[in-house]
Amino acid sequence: KRSNESERGSGGSTPAAFSCHLVVFRAPCQKIEYIYVMTSPSSPPSTASDPHEHGHLSRSLTHRQMAMIAMGSALGTGLFLGSGDAIAVAGPAVIISFAIGSAIAMTIALAMGEMASRHPVQGGFGTLAARYLSPFWGYLVRWLYWIVTVGVTAAELYACSLYLQFWAPDLPQWAGVAILGAIVVAINVVSVKSFGTIEFWLSSIKVIAVVVFILVGLCLVFFGLPGTPAAGVSNWTNDGGFMPFGFKGVWVSMALVMFSFGGIEMLSISAAEAKDPARSIRTAAQSTVVRLSFFYVAAIGIIVALVPWKEASGAAGDVRLSPFVMVFHELGIPAAAGLTNLIVVITALSAANANVYAGSRFLHSLAADSLAPRVLERTTTRGIPLPGIIVHACGILVVVVLAMTGIGGLFPLIMSTVIFSAVIVWVLILVTYIVYHRTRDGRELFRMPGGVVTAIAGIAGLLFVFSTVIAVERMQLAAMVGIPFVLLVTLAYVLVFRHRISVDAIDASFAEAEKARADFS
Repeated sequence: KRSNESERGSGGSTPAAFSCHLVVFRAPCQKIEYIYVMTSPSSPPSTASDPHEHGHLSRSLTHRQMAMIAMGSALGTGLFLGSGDAIAVAGPAVIISFAIGSAIAMTIALAMGEMASRHPVQGGFGTLAARYLSPFWGYLVRWLYWIVTVGVTAAELYACSLYLQFWAPDLPQWAGVAILGAIVVAINVVSVKSFGTIEFWLSSIKVIAVVVFILVGLCLVFFGLPGTPAAGVSNWTNDGGFMPFGFKGVWVSMALVMFSFGGIEMLSISAAEAKDPARSIRTAAQSTVVRLSFFYVAAIGIIVALVPWKEASGAAGDVRLSPFVMVFHELGIPAAAGLTNLIVVITALSAANANVYAGSRFLHSLAADSLAPRVLERTTTRGIPLPGIIVHACGILVVVVLAMTGIGGLFPLIMSTVIFSAVIVWVLILVTYIVYHRTRDGRELFRMPGGVVTAIAGIAGLLFVFSTVIAVERMQLAAMVGIPFVLLVTLAYVLVFRHRISVDAIDASFAEAEKARADFS
């Protein structure tokens, strides 16, 4: 309480006008309600420092941008470039692999969506894990996910450089990675609003392209075209039957299939910069899971129906042999390969763009909680975490160097490393949801069907994927990289960051999220 005397200046002037926001939330597993009263003068004193010196992000993503970013970030080259490897392992039964992957991804997306609709906090699921599990798990999941974003960015740019060689065969892969990397970094350093606008249109293009492919593919499979009979689904059972490698092929292919669903985490991460976070997250979560499931299962089913699976498995990395090219060629579109190549380049750029965004935000969140160098918390006057973007760009530079060395099989190795880390992240997201579910207060805008039971089923599915480390050599190599990294960051936490962690910063993130919800309630 402020007395009238204390509200007046030294000369007995009119009391200053103050705005007050009361934020109340209950800490999990405790009976204490934390109350934060944030007061600020309606006319800030001239001595106030720039808020961006303290790392404030800008809430400027619109409702439609949120919905399309969530969709587009998970629709990357896993379908265009990675599907060939999965088909080679499972044959036509890869349809089952993508159906299982879609169900697991749906569980993760709905769990994140429910939590983020209630707590649209900076740092997304990492900050939620810090509150509902412990600061250590919030620390670990954010560093692991940063590795995921660097890996996905690298994989998308590497794939994109391969496709650039369709137009410029003499262009070195490292040069393609460097050029495209500079483009996505430039997009991210301008402003959050420009990022949202560009990502919206990039995502729109690739979503439209996949929809057209599915519609035309269904027509070719079931009806045919003038002069072209219906292909039918006989290719599903030719060359050894629907499961030429048995269920083991489905199991092993999961290590490759789940890479395609990386990016669904954007639902939670972008919540901290949404104008109307609760409403946007609800719509994005519900639409993303349904559309992505349909897109991937339908597209992969059409691919193995139109092209014998042995041919499709040999088409990875060569756009001229892609079944996407064949579909457009059947329509009589000239330069079908060039058109498909352009779509794939846009797809890769969009996914890389989204992951630079996500990775820089996680570094910013870690720094805000004193779990990374504090310089990474700083933002520009437009709310852009520039130091985080620069550090993320260094990861791109590493890929450029690796590409220059001519290391073979770089794309599959990156895919495996991403999956190894992503599975751990996804498990921790679902464990966080289980703890959150026990203390939810009914203010979430939607609930995941099945609640805890669905989350446990999702964890079982992820352990099923993780178990491929027994049989997949790439996953074993990824484990040789991933496990030492986990041990290294754990050691850093015990020796350094455990003594620096700022619980107040975590509380402040929740308080800011509550204020954002209140502004649009």
